[in-house]
Amino acid sequence: MPPETHDRAADPPEGTAAASGPAPANPYAHSRRAGSYTVVEVSGEIDMATAGFVDEHLDTATAAPEPDVLVDLRGVTFFDCSGLRVLCRAESRARARGGRLRIVSDQPCMRTLLRAAGLLSRFPPLAEPPAELPPPRRPENGSAPHPPP
Repeated sequence: MPPETHDRAADPPEGTAAASGPAPANPYAHSRRAGSYTVVEVSGEIDMATAGFVDEHLDTATAAPEPDVLVDLRGVTFFDCSGLRVLCRAESRARARGGRLRIVSDQPCMRTLLRAAGLLSRFPPLAEPPAELPPPRRPENGSAPHPPP
């Protein structure tokens, strides 16, 4: 019998819903298809210890030809250079496949971080998702699709 592999996904914090979609469930990112978009909703603190969870979803989202990925960072409470590295890698991968990756963030600190890192022109944040983006479907039990930050 082969040795067990290490499962990087942690149990979500109490009171939160598990992620759905093609990528593994984790407490920091949730993926969904919405029209022509793949939306990756990110929440919580994204740092060296948690960026890998976001990376899993972005790898899945950028795997197809011509991906159109929206990374919703409005639920993020902290974001460091580990998160920026993951975004840069995913954006390069999307572009190499003929697609694009954009971020959604209405937080001034995210704009400041992108400017300080010299990435504001690469990732000009949208204050809200595009108008044509369908809203998330609510689960059958009536709970929110994912917890607020």
